[in-house]
Amino acid sequence: MSSICHIEIDDTGLPAPTPEIEQERKVAIFDLLEDNSFALPGKEGAVPPDGPFRLGLAIREKRLVFDIGADGGGKVAEFHLSLGPFRQVVKDYFQICESYFEAVKRLPPAQIEAIDMARRGIHNEGARVLQERLEGKADLDIDTARRLFTLICVLHFGG
Repeated sequence: MSSICHIEIDDTGLPAPTPEIEQERKVAIFDLLEDNSFALPGKEGAVPPDGPFRLGLAIREKRLVFDIGADGGGKVAEFHLSLGPFRQVVKDYFQICESYFEAVKRLPPAQIEAIDMARRGIHNEGARVLQERLEGKADLDIDTARRLFTLICVLHFGG
């Protein structure tokens, strides 16, 4: 399977992220570039484009945009996804993250662990939604979907 070799987040016009959100973004990008699995299927019997790919993520006209280019240059694909299917899981994810960040400051480890388990569950649900929405457009493993979901949350935060 191919991979993503570069990520660019277009947050033009969005509010500045909180320090916690900015840290989540940096970690997700670092982890994604270290290890990911991302391929584009061939269309109408054509040979699928080879990676690695350069990925641009943005929100434009209330749609999530995946702008995919070849590492050597040139556009390969562009997908526009409705944000609707992501809204509830993103909202749930931010609520649990807020609880987690507060818990780390004042609760014992057992309670922090319980909140973190819930956070991972919601994160997995967001990754599953992303994989469903990209079906037929891009093939990605669950770890790649999880990291991309984090980046979608960062964008959605301001959108």
